Amino acid sequence: MSYIFILIALFVLELLYFKVANHFNIIDKPNERSSHTAITLRGGGVIFYFAALIYFFLSDFQYPYFFLGLTLMTVVSFLDDIYTLSNKIRLLIHFSSVLLMTYQLQLFSMPWYYLLITFVVVVGVINAYNFMDGINGITACYSLAVGILLLLVNFKLNFIAQDLLIYTLMGVLVFAFFNFRQKAKCFAGDVGSVSIAFILLFSLGALIIHTGNLIYILFLAVYGMDAVWTIIRRVSLRENIFEAHRSHLYQYLGNEAGVNKLWISFSYGLLQIVVGLMVIWVASESVNSQIFFAIGLLIFLSTCYLGLKRYIINKFVKK
Repeated sequence: MSYIFILIALFVLELLYFKVANHFNIIDKPNERSSHTAITLRGGGVIFYFAALIYFFLSDFQYPYFFLGLTLMTVVSFLDDIYTLSNKIRLLIHFSSVLLMTYQLQLFSMPWYYLLITFVVVVGVINAYNFMDGINGITACYSLAVGILLLLVNFKLNFIAQDLLIYTLMGVLVFAFFNFRQKAKCFAGDVGSVSIAFILLFSLGALIIHTGNLIYILFLAVYGMDAVWTIIRRVSLRENIFEAHRSHLYQYLGNEAGVNKLWISFSYGLLQIVVGLMVIWVASESVNSQIFFAIGLLIFLSTCYLGLKRYIINKFVKK
């Protein structure tokens, strides 16, 4: 029954945030690179932080360093949504937050290259999550998919506090209620995409450390595929990869091919669920089997991705 009260509390907090956003004019105005056409409230994804905050207090302050890092990341991302902060400030806070996460995961007791790899992966995934937040429902659907996969594994392995995952997923459901619509009530904003990525990465990191198995990084395979191949294509075209754009596959599907954007978001989440279930199954197999599976999966996904993207570009973009 307590979960119902938490869910109601999160709905109330989200509605209160809408009043604040309306009062202070925290909105997202469409431009030539946007996939939306109407002015929409920005920052609704702050509910992910509120969900973690509730867990933090109810758990007697479990995972304090992680939560401090999450707080720093959330605050600077929220301010960036409103004022557009300098890159130096954002990088400093991101560095500090990831440092706190790695300390909570006890990576400082491991070889230095574990720390370096973690930094690269965490910063890369957080930025990819932010770049991928471009159409209604995609952050909600994909986060639900990854969260559900982590929850399924946690039932068996107990690598992290179950309620942290459950509260976070309830926050995602509340956000989805207002965002998974043809005309969204709100967008996640940087504060939403960054905070949910931070929470999921902490949980995923805990799983990988607990099992010593890197195969679980494929819980992020679908987003990773779109983000990496998009960056490669933009670099090959000599574009600035840090500038806003509309060249992800989901953007071509929605904007150029005219596919329903909610179906695209749902498909991204569903595909990640399918991939994740295969990962869970193969995780109990031999290392050689896992390597063979991972390579085969990435080749298959890349082939499908590149083929579909080329078809859409040739048919709808190059006219």
